[in-house]
Amino acid sequence: MRSFADLDHLIGRVPAHIVMRLRSIDTGRGSEALYRHQLPALLTELANRARIQSITASSAIEGVIVPDVARAERVIEGTAGVLRNRSEQELVGYRKALDYLFQEEWRPLNIGLLLHLHRLLWSETAYPGGQLKTDDNLVVDRSPDGSTTVRFIPVPAMRTADYLADLIDRYRTAHTDARHHPVLLVGLFVLDLLVIHPFADGNGRVARALTNALLIDAGYEVCRWVSLEHLIADSADQYYAALLRSTDDWHDDHADPWPWLTYFVDVLASAYRVFARRAASDRSGGTKQDRVRTHILRHAAPVFRLADVRTALPGISDQTIRLVLEELKAEQKVSPEGTGRGAVWRRIPELG
Repeated sequence: MRSFADLDHLIGRVPAHIVMRLRSIDTGRGSEALYRHQLPALLTELANRARIQSITASSAIEGVIVPDVARAERVIEGTAGVLRNRSEQELVGYRKALDYLFQEEWRPLNIGLLLHLHRLLWSETAYPGGQLKTDDNLVVDRSPDGSTTVRFIPVPAMRTADYLADLIDRYRTAHTDARHHPVLLVGLFVLDLLVIHPFADGNGRVARALTNALLIDAGYEVCRWVSLEHLIADSADQYYAALLRSTDDWHDDHADPWPWLTYFVDVLASAYRVFARRAASDRSGGTKQDRVRTHILRHAAPVFRLADVRTALPGISDQTIRLVLEELKAEQKVSPEGTGRGAVWRRIPELG
């Protein structure tokens, strides 16, 4: 609610570095229709992979992890049989929430939608989802020694429904008025939703799932093909630091939204860069082995995993990637380190 009380004052003057990021995002948005028509097979592959990454990454941010990657994928796809533990149940719950937003007609945005997403999130567990919090809560950081530090104080339970209704009304009005960039509006909505913290548990996952839907609703569909949750998990320290800085003094109407909005815009811009790079790779021609070779020698990090190559080059099998790795190993261009799931490859710098 606080962020939308006076938008002209709050975000009427956008910092130059964010303006530049928004321009790159809008450029990326313009390419979506082109890729949809020219690269349908690639987009299908990207969407399938992004779905799995989003479910596992958003859950992992909250400490919900299924260590066996192959089993986690089977759990998500519904082929794992009986769910073995709470983590597997919560993976399925996030899948249901995300699939609902991507596959169903979820509009309009209202409190009922938030309650439904929360209900889906906990639908495989005994936890009573689909209810607003009944007790006041705190958001804390836990140190390794067991001590806690209050990160921010959410809205009191007795005022949660009113704050949610007001936030949703103001967001919908601002979105319709179209006076401010829609990406900034989505970012502000997510910020306020997290400060309101309407549920006893599951707030982060509901907010991240809804972020995808709101961006798509605003015309930014990259989250269908590149997992925003995965990018957030990879930058979790920055994610929490940005939220902390922008929630300070929120209740007194003195919060600074730009640390959070800078992070939010950077993540979306990064998603469009990843999307463009993968699309360009698919259109670059050459054999699949040529594409793997080029990626490893020119674009991969100095130290990388097979999974990193698989992610960068959707549609190329692990067998093909391993074949190229062995060829490059024989040419002394890469060297393996470790074995099994922890194995990595190191690119050998060329002499001279």
